[in-house]
Amino acid sequence: MRHAVGSHATVDQAIGILIATHRIPPAAGFEVLREVFQHTNIKVHTVAETVIGWALGKPLPGPVGQELGAAVQRGQGHASEEPR
Repeated sequence: MRHAVGSHATVDQAIGILIATHRIPPAAGFEVLREVFQHTNIKVHTVAETVIGWALGKPLPGPVGQELGAAVQRGQGHASEEPR
């Protein structure tokens, strides 16, 4: 149970980082993490930890960085399609 709560908090923190740094909506933030997971086969929790590390100054590993960039671009595209 504690691991699940900690994992959820890590994912939420990573979503917050993506929202703040890339100006994407919250739903797109989770979608970005999910897409990186699907394309790299790295667990969502681990992807989230990597994003948090990046925000703290650590470099992104190649595959995660590439997929993250592509997923963020797709997320930004969806943001412009949302009704206002």
